Amino acid sequence: MAEAGSLKVKRLADQAILPRRAHPQDAGLDLFALEPAELSAAGRVSVPTGLALEVPAGHAGLVLPRSGLAAKHGITVANAPGLIDSGYRGELRVLLLNTSAESFTINAGDRIAQLVIVAVELPVVVEVQALADGDRGSAGFGSSGGFGSSGGFGAPAADRLSAPGGD
Repeated sequence: MAEAGSLKVKRLADQAILPRRAHPQDAGLDLFALEPAELSAAGRVSVPTGLALEVPAGHAGLVLPRSGLAAKHGITVANAPGLIDSGYRGELRVLLLNTSAESFTINAGDRIAQLVIVAVELPVVVEVQALADGDRGSAGFGSSGGFGSSGGFGAPAADRLSAPGGD
């Protein structure tokens, strides 16, 4: 039996590296490439880790990009965050995306992503005929502003509210 707060991990290959934190209080556990991979410019590749996980019930694993890879080389997780449900027992693979114009080589043992385990709610889905009013209503993409002051898409909320056609 695993101790409280533990994450059960099974190596599927002898050379697989167990997830680990760079610093004791880090939320993310580093994930490592099992084998080399070549990411062409603007390409993507599924990189094996050689690991299977047992995410605790009532939790999910989120696979997130490493900020250094993204900032320095344009390498990110294509489906960020990648979601690992608690019932999944297959190999953990990381779908990497190269957003740069240059190819990039992943070597076996490279840190390629990070894993964060989070508690999740599992609500029952209930169909209704109407929803309670919210402070945003149906305002969606760009409705909170931040990238301009023209009163249109992406404008600060105060500018949008006074602009013709603002929502």
